Amino acid sequence: MNWFPWRHSLRWRLLGATLAGLVLALLLAGVWLSGLFRTHVLHQFEATLTQQLEQLTAQLDIDATGQPVIDARALSDPRWQKPYSGLYWQLDRVSADGQTRVGALRSRSLWDSSLALQADALADGALHTHEGRGPQGELLLIRERTVGLGEPAGARWRLMVAADTRDTLLAVAEFRGILTASLLVLGTLLVLAALAQVAVGLAPLRALQRALGRVREGQEARLQGRFPAEVQPLIDDFNGVLDRNAEVVARARTQAGNLAHAIKTPLAVLGQAAAQSLRQPQSDHQLAGLVQEQVDTARRQVDWHLARSRAAAAHRLPGQRTAVAPVATGLVRVMQRVHAARSIDMDTTNLPEALAFAGETQDLQDMLGNLIDNACKWALSAVRVSASGAAGVLNVWVEDDGPGIDDTARATALARGTRLDESVPGSGLGLAIVDELAHLYGGKLRLGTSALGGLRAELSLPAPQA
Repeated sequence: MNWFPWRHSLRWRLLGATLAGLVLALLLAGVWLSGLFRTHVLHQFEATLTQQLEQLTAQLDIDATGQPVIDARALSDPRWQKPYSGLYWQLDRVSADGQTRVGALRSRSLWDSSLALQADALADGALHTHEGRGPQGELLLIRERTVGLGEPAGARWRLMVAADTRDTLLAVAEFRGILTASLLVLGTLLVLAALAQVAVGLAPLRALQRALGRVREGQEARLQGRFPAEVQPLIDDFNGVLDRNAEVVARARTQAGNLAHAIKTPLAVLGQAAAQSLRQPQSDHQLAGLVQEQVDTARRQVDWHLARSRAAAAHRLPGQRTAVAPVATGLVRVMQRVHAARSIDMDTTNLPEALAFAGETQDLQDMLGNLIDNACKWALSAVRVSASGAAGVLNVWVEDDGPGIDDTARATALARGTRLDESVPGSGLGLAIVDELAHLYGGKLRLGTSALGGLRAELSLPAPQA
């Protein structure tokens, strides 16, 4: 099992890197924005307390008896007067020995409670911030300062302002919730954008895959289509390889053909000389017959190897496509002329025009030509050629109403040079050539019994994909 498919997938690599970057960026953005908002809100909260403390300090005074007084009516915020409102002030006296008198004065909002703070050494006028608990246990932010005022000289007072942080912290929590939801929505949109980006970015590769499929199935000889500038050099190089491969194959086929023609010419001369010698009464008929026999054998071998080399060179060559119906009907017309004296009825009505063979035209002609010629040699009065195709496979049937071949002899009939009946002219290579060519293309030749009563040759070959 492949536990890491992304290692071999460009799509998963791009998506994985993008998603990892998005998650990290959104987490950092969420933490930073949340912290920034909390700091800003608490800073504003503290600044408001400082303003309240400044106002309270301005109202602090000493009466005729030396006691501190604060005119509560001069304070602007009505929460000072409302019990347990969440906004409190308190004045403590700090004696010379450091003892503190808690709650010398306090706001009405504290009612009968006091703010208990830890001892804190403050310079006059210096501001300190603490956290503490209010009269109902709520969390308070406390802002305080120490001032020297009144008699005896140097008397010091600890003045503090406190406010409930619950609403502020709730606002921070609500902001975090909204921020989290917003980042999730943003992350989802970015993920969709990343998916779209990867899909659009890899679309040329899918187009390249389809183009390669068309070349592999023989629909086109070269990669066709418009591709991005980053991919086009690869397309050009691949098409160059296909062109060079086609040139090499064409050169090899030309050389094989030239060699075959070069050998056939002297063979033809020898054959003619042997035939003339046989017609002369005083010639050595035995020698001429031997020469004729060997010439025929050499010619059959040339035909055999020429067809085999041509098929091997063209096997799975990209861009190969040959229509079946024109080849079959052309061969039937030729065979009608060759066997015109026998008046054989040849049926080609079941040959769909759309059927095609994924290979060379000449190879298809060799295979069908041998099968049709063999059927005409053995047929009594009828030969039928039909074809069908499905799922990339082409099936062609050639049937006759002749004597057929027994089951035990069918395998032997496909062997090279085997002739089941010497009375019928032929080389014994026809069916063997067809079988060999079919195998080179990944196909197969099967022999069976025809509905006409004779032999049925079924040829299975590759067909171009639709």
